[in-house]
This record gives sequence, C-alpha cells and structure tokens, in this order.
Amino acid sequence: QVKLVESGGGLLQAGDALRLSCSVSGRIFSRYAIGWFRQAPGKEREFVAGILDSPGSASIADSVKDRFTISKDNTGNTVYLQMYFLKPEDTAVYYCSTKYGNLASAPRAPRDYDYWGQGTQVTVSS
Repeated sequence: QVKLVESGGGLLQAGDALRLSCSVSGRIFSRYAIGWFRQAPGKEREFVAGILDSPGSASIADSVKDRFTISKDNTGNTVYLQMYFLKPEDTAVYYCSTKYGNLASAPRAPRDYDYWGQGTQVTVSS
C-alpha cells in the first residue's frame, strides 16, 4: 500500500528557512510524480512544487519560485521541499502527494493525484 508521510513542519518567524520531507513507501510503479501542496484555513489547496522520477524535472509555483526548491534523494523515496525567507502568508498545512504514470510534468491540480499524506503544519509569525 502506498504511504506518504510528511515531516518537518513547525512554528517559525518571518525570514526563517525550513525543510519539509516527504517519505514515500509502497511505491507501485517506477514512473511517478510527487507534488507538494498547501492549504491555508478557508482557502483551497494549492500547488507549491512538483518533481518527476526523471532528473531535472522539478517545477515550482510562480508564487514561491524565488524562495522554494524541491529535490529528492537518490532512491526517490524521500522528497524535500526547501523553503527560504518564509512569510506569514506561507502559513498552511503542507501535503505531499503522488501520481503514477509516464508524465511530462508534475500535475498542478490536486484532483490529479492519487495518494496523499496527512500533512504537516507550518506556521510563520511576523
């Protein structure tokens, strides 16, 4: 069974950096996308970053592309979201998700993903 577990969230101050991790187990296929999403109270879940199994396949949302990066370890079983210069508006629950298939890029719509983690809270104070 596919399982995703996020970790690394916490309470931070504006300007801090933070790295979130997504551990993936029970992978079914070798071709996949991993997406990071976030959802703030009262708002829809939004795409933050995505990465494919193939090298050089990362994509970042325009709203955070100058501050966030996504990467994965050599096995592809752990995916990281590195966040710099955090702002109060980055406060949200951050989720990772996965979709299997031979994809050209990581989808940006939550409905396109098949499996989700439970989320990790990131709170940034001003």
